[in-house]
Amino acid sequence: MNTLAYDGPGPWILFVPLFWAAVVFGVVTALRRTVWRGGRGPRGPWAARGSYGENSPIAILGRRFATGEIDEDEYWRRLSVLDEQFGRTAPDGKGGAG
Repeated sequence: MNTLAYDGPGPWILFVPLFWAAVVFGVVTALRRTVWRGGRGPRGPWAARGSYGENSPIAILGRRFATGEIDEDEYWRRLSVLDEQFGRTAPDGKGGAG
């Protein structure tokens, strides 16, 4: 009769640290995606100021149109592409086209 006192725990004991590492990784990932996010909006180069920041692609396009660098047709064409790619969100974060 073999007992743990003679043969040791066996090779399956190596999976215990892997199991706990997976649990810790899962908890950290879940917290990062929910609680630790801190209400931040979309991530990206302009995420610090949000979609309505002065350095957002839509704001830059508006400035270029206002200064006359691009005409109205090009403005609307590029704005439609930016709306598809980045989408506009209302300041309250509920979305919308305005």
